[in-house]
Amino acid sequence: MQGLGPAGGSGSGSQEGAACQGRSRWRFRSFVFVLQEAMSAFEACPVPVIAAVHGHCVGAGIDMITACDIRLATDSAVFCVKEADLAIVADMGTLQRLPAIVGHGATAELALTARDFSGAEAKELRLVSQSYKSQEALMAAANAMARTIAAKSPLAVCGTKRVLLYQRDHSVADGLDYVATWNSAMLPQSADVQEVFLARAQRRRPIFSRL
Repeated sequence: MQGLGPAGGSGSGSQEGAACQGRSRWRFRSFVFVLQEAMSAFEACPVPVIAAVHGHCVGAGIDMITACDIRLATDSAVFCVKEADLAIVADMGTLQRLPAIVGHGATAELALTARDFSGAEAKELRLVSQSYKSQEALMAAANAMARTIAAKSPLAVCGTKRVLLYQRDHSVADGLDYVATWNSAMLPQSADVQEVFLARAQRRRPIFSRL
């Protein structure tokens, strides 16, 4: 209100100030949505996303990696849900996705204390699948994993990601119904399935067309 100058005190000035504050808050909320969408893009990506973490992964870094499908790190990597130290609430996905990965209790402890934890501890918490002694070993493993996944049927890979994401937010019964519908739509006359059996008969690796 004081920033509005002579008009800011009472009466019409107060109403004007309230309107400006409302607009400011609306814009800020819209800005938060933009940031949330940026982080959710990793999750929305139709193909799997692998996060390879070395160095520091703090605040928005946690938001980003929790939206990825697979997370790897070096033992010495440093993680931190930092927002509580900055007097704000994490608002780009950490508090929504991390509990499904490490559990509610571990998420609460990490978010409320805002303490640092290592890549080795991240593995113990299951935030990362594997941790490695060096950055070189990490990147070699991440690239090898990416090549392994890329060599498989893109329909199966993308479908598995889609079903896993659906299952996270639904019951087992709903998930079973969803995957039955998915396979009913994708499997009949699937060229990828035919290629798998042909490749096995010919004792070679299957070759799949891109989506």
